[in-house]
Amino acid sequence: MAPRCSNAVFAAFNVVTLILGAAVLAAGIYYGAPHRGGSGGGVTECERFLRVPALVLGGAIMAASLAGLAGACCRASALLWLYLLLTGLLILAAVCFGVFALVVTNAGAGRTVSGTGFKEYRLGDYSTWLRRRVEDGGHWARIRSCLADANVCRSLQSNRTFDDFVNSNLSPVQSGCCKPPSACNFTYQNGTYWSKPAAGSSGGTNYSDPDCGTWSNDQSELCYGCQSCKAGVLANLRSSWKKIAFINAAFVALLVVVFSIGCCALRNNRRHKYTLLGK
Repeated sequence: MAPRCSNAVFAAFNVVTLILGAAVLAAGIYYGAPHRGGSGGGVTECERFLRVPALVLGGAIMAASLAGLAGACCRASALLWLYLLLTGLLILAAVCFGVFALVVTNAGAGRTVSGTGFKEYRLGDYSTWLRRRVEDGGHWARIRSCLADANVCRSLQSNRTFDDFVNSNLSPVQSGCCKPPSACNFTYQNGTYWSKPAAGSSGGTNYSDPDCGTWSNDQSELCYGCQSCKAGVLANLRSSWKKIAFINAAFVALLVVVFSIGCCALRNNRRHKYTLLGK
């Protein structure tokens, strides 16, 4: 009874992961659809960036699930060995990722701006590995496209007062990408439109922060090319990765349980084989 029970639990788990893998794979195909929903807008760079990982992850989950399901139901020990090998590698990869995520996100924090409710971020405060990711032109072009597609600055375009704006709780991306740095001393018009001082005036074109010269009131440009924007993205990434690290720990624990059940299923297959030989 116990062997059948462990095989049944193992098979049921793989049915669930098979469905999950199919959903992820379908999402990848959906992201690649050229004119989904009849919008005619085509596939954005951000969606194209998400498509390949979704296809690879979905396909890998489905392949592993099918191997585990066939191994448990058909008592195919070779497939169970393959499944356990893949699961073991996945556990190792997840542990390495968790340690890596904690190390590279250890540095970096926002700096409170006096008299405001938000923080500003500097690229130099983050780890070298993270900085290289956003300083790479190809990587940043894709990230910038995602920011534009997500309209992260739209909520700041309302005509609220300057006092309301400076007391806003801006996200790191909004703080870095949607407004110029406070050190620029630009004149506020609205959250995404600021007047630069006239050339030759006090605080004119001799900016101490290069982002001041990069800032544009063009709503498609804003500060997307600024170092502060890259720092804001890293601040968001740092926060997300720390959360993912905890989720990853739970995922590793689950994988260990699944690996153990898989070992039981493999042992059950061997017992079944020996029983048949004994007969």
